[in-house]
Amino acid sequence: MSSNDTDILMRLAAFKRVEMLSKMHGHLTQRELSTGFIFQGERIPLVNPQRGIFKPRQMRYLLSIKTVFPKPGGRVWYDDQSEAHDQIYDGDDGIDYAFMGSDPNAADNQWLRAAYENQVGVIYFLGIAPRRYQPIWPVYVADWDAKAIKARVVFGARDQKELVAPQTVQQRLYALRTVKQRLHRASFREAVISAYARRCPLSGLSEKGVLAATRIISDRNEQLGQTIVANGLPRSTIRHAAFDAYFIGLDLPQCGPHIAR
Repeated sequence: MSSNDTDILMRLAAFKRVEMLSKMHGHLTQRELSTGFIFQGERIPLVNPQRGIFKPRQMRYLLSIKTVFPKPGGRVWYDDQSEAHDQIYDGDDGIDYAFMGSDPNAADNQWLRAAYENQVGVIYFLGIAPRRYQPIWPVYVADWDAKAIKARVVFGARDQKELVAPQTVQQRLYALRTVKQRLHRASFREAVISAYARRCPLSGLSEKGVLAATRIISDRNEQLGQTIVANGLPRSTIRHAAFDAYFIGLDLPQCGPHIAR
């Protein structure tokens, strides 16, 4: 088996692992990421905790890139830390990803270049809160600019049978729409759970693996059913299901009967 074939199989194993972690936890922390993935009996890392661009020694090409969400009042080291979300929601079909440091010939940046030249699908761990990441895959390096010291990253579709970079603007925009939807849900969940100190206000259960964020007022109400923190409530998954099935409810007399769920 060629090194390229092996790289593809390892990459698919990494994607499968990230998909499983996402289903279990939603957003990911360093604790989940540190478990890596298993390939032919060997544990391989998903990220480098200290760096944003990562290629495992066992792989031929870049595996993942990461954008850290700045801590309140903390230093912003790279433009994409503050601009990535805006570019996804308001941009065209991709985002700018800053090189590591200012030397385009540094190893990390050459990994980006190799991914660009070979159109390799990678995992993007996008920070949605300090130390919390929303995984997006596959993404592709669509441009590598040594003068601007940045790469252009575009999103691919998960439902493809093969890892092929999007060839048209329409394909990129389609993938971007799904990324926006996932990112919006993840950001809403994180904001609501953080606002309630990571506990279900009904049961008192803490966040780890048991909380979901839901709207108090359904989105069927266009005026009041917005995806904002004020209309969100964290609940344990059991109570979330009961709420959605109308077994339990909230008394909101101040809002009037016209917004009843």
